[in-house]
Amino acid sequence: MSDLATKTCVPCRGGIPPLGSAEIANLLTSLDSDWEVIAEHHLRKEFKFPDFRSALAFTNQVGEIAEAQDHHPDIYLAWGRVEITIWTHKIDGLHESDFILAAKIDRLPQS
Repeated sequence: MSDLATKTCVPCRGGIPPLGSAEIANLLTSLDSDWEVIAEHHLRKEFKFPDFRSALAFTNQVGEIAEAQDHHPDIYLAWGRVEITIWTHKIDGLHESDFILAAKIDRLPQS
């Protein structure tokens, strides 16, 4: 499979079905192993940091990627941790762009 992180998220206009089990399983192999697929509906990953400042810096980097890709995850920020949840609202499920965004987030430094 090609490197998802080099692709660009494509805006979903709706009217298409969410990805099925086989497609999800295939795309999941291109992500870091810590990503979870929840109910074949969304992707979730928790990132750990030594302090709040590092977690906030990471959150801001995720925000920059989200803006550049016009694809916005849910982000939970707490002391020493950031939780990212991604899905495509227009289809109420997963789309290839969700995996692209996750792959781009995986490339961020976590220091």
